[in-house]
Amino acid sequence: MNMRRNRFITGYSGLRSLAVIGVILYHFDPNSFIGGYLGVPIFFVLSGYLVTDHMLNSYDQTGTYNNRRFYLNRIKRLYPQLIAVLWISATYIFLFQRNLLAKLNQIVFANLLNVFNFWQINNGQSYFERFANNESPFTNLWTMSIEGQFYIVWPLVIFLLVKLVKKKKRIFYFLIAVSLLSAIEMAILYLTKADINRIYYGTDTRFFSLGLGAALAVIWPVEELNPKVPKQDRILLDVIGLVSFILLLVMYFAKAMNPQQAFAYCGGMLLFSLIVCIFTGVIAHPGSHWNQIMTNKLFDWIGSRSYGIYLYQFPIMIFFESKINNLGDHPILYRVIELVLILVISEVTYRLIERPMSKITWKKTKQYFGHVFDMQAKNYVKKIQAVLAAFVLIFGSVAIAISPHVKAEDFNKSQLAQRINRNAKKQKSDNAKLIEKLKKQKKQKENDSKIIKEAAEKAKSHPVNQSYVKYGISQLDLELAQKVQVTAIGDSVMAGSSNDLKQLMPKALIDAAVSRQLNVAFGLLDNYKRQGVLADNVLIGLGTNGPFSMDDLNRIMQEVGPKRKVFWINVHVPTRDWQRPVNDLLKQGAKRYHNFIIIDWYSYSKDHPKWFYDDHTHPNITGSKYYSTFITKTIIKHSKF
Repeated sequence: MNMRRNRFITGYSGLRSLAVIGVILYHFDPNSFIGGYLGVPIFFVLSGYLVTDHMLNSYDQTGTYNNRRFYLNRIKRLYPQLIAVLWISATYIFLFQRNLLAKLNQIVFANLLNVFNFWQINNGQSYFERFANNESPFTNLWTMSIEGQFYIVWPLVIFLLVKLVKKKKRIFYFLIAVSLLSAIEMAILYLTKADINRIYYGTDTRFFSLGLGAALAVIWPVEELNPKVPKQDRILLDVIGLVSFILLLVMYFAKAMNPQQAFAYCGGMLLFSLIVCIFTGVIAHPGSHWNQIMTNKLFDWIGSRSYGIYLYQFPIMIFFESKINNLGDHPILYRVIELVLILVISEVTYRLIERPMSKITWKKTKQYFGHVFDMQAKNYVKKIQAVLAAFVLIFGSVAIAISPHVKAEDFNKSQLAQRINRNAKKQKSDNAKLIEKLKKQKKQKENDSKIIKEAAEKAKSHPVNQSYVKYGISQLDLELAQKVQVTAIGDSVMAGSSNDLKQLMPKALIDAAVSRQLNVAFGLLDNYKRQGVLADNVLIGLGTNGPFSMDDLNRIMQEVGPKRKVFWINVHVPTRDWQRPVNDLLKQGAKRYHNFIIIDWYSYSKDHPKWFYDDHTHPNITGSKYYSTFITKTIIKHSKF
């Protein structure tokens, strides 16, 4: 019996397009496209379905499967572009960004051996590396390693299932059971506070998307789907496809799918994978219209180049943004430039590398090099291509070869990180003492004019913190700052300056920590409120690590209440595209609430690059003095004593 070839489903180019668009949008703006990272499970489901369907179809038709041919096709399909992105990136790093040379050899070989996801688990990146423009351009390649591991072991898995389990029904239940175990493991690890990298990058914790796709192939084989179905079944298929398509898009934007929150790991990704499975099955069915709907020239173009687009998008973003210090001022323009670069490079490499190499043979290879080294041949295009390839091969290899001799900078031991760590210890000790004192203290309302008069007298007779006067604060304000009570909640920018703020405002309760997002503030404010230590002046320094919504700001204001003053420090983070949205939102908040005061750190500091570390975001030792005095005098101007 001759084996039937699997029917080519053009609509899957559309599904791949949705996947890669989601991933790019997520990398562009993870706060607006909060579920864009779910494009990865789409790729996994499709791989699980198509590979398993192809193998089972072969076993059904011939009783065997050509593993050698499968591995050879996978190598020709995947490795040329993977090698290209590794060596091109290595060349760029060697020539223009040598701060990324450390561990480059490990990264390259981990990718070639399909174990890069494990390498990432064991080599977590410091928070300070990201702000120091030292983020790895290879972060997105973890998915390629999981796919590679799947391609390596799956022929053996299917062979054993077909020969030992035999019945399709049992194979289906086995795959469903293993997939559910994978999803349960993800949830358990998350709930037991395991390292998030271990959960996100783990092959075992991400298998369920591949497994569900494989299970679909058992009960929904492409070649057995009947195109001649009753009208009511056709309508049912189309409706199911529409519902799953809408749910897929909704989950791209759903706040619940935030990868920093529990739902994503405790069933959210599993639910999304199930929806993708349903949509994949509907597209595959010839009785449905969804294959036709998902087939068009744009999707065909994106889908056929989706592999290259996925590979090159992150290196292009990292390399481009490392040279741009004002991304926050022109976010749309720079994103358009990045998108154009991604599409152009993906198109060029698709035509020159991916497409020809997928059909490469030993005979074609000899012919190619024969043309290149034939001095009489006038095929200049091939010669230029060969020269460029040799250039990349040489310089990329040099970069990889010297990387073991480049010592990796430990950003956790940088001056900024050490300052924050020292401040954090003192912050914890000071806050514990202050909270106990505030709990025992009876609130006494003093006359503001009396306080100012006493402060003016002390400013003349017993001045304090005189060294701060040169940073733009008066001695009177320094005296008044000794009296003001503040509850401050902030991120790493405030954490780096908490010691100076405490020096200026000794009655301030400062709670600032690295990598903090706005959502943390809700619980902190509620906690201090319940303890009865939430001051009449509340200082917020959040927004460095990502934008937030007006709903979030409203919730903060409701938590604080109308009787307290809220001082919100706007952000100076020029290397991030949320700088302007955050600051614009704060302006809206100031218009909406009478007790909301913006501390305009952005305008005060934007023309003073020497106040910042190389990340252009965190104030250095000098900048910290300006930051702290500016905040203090603004609070004194509007505060409640």
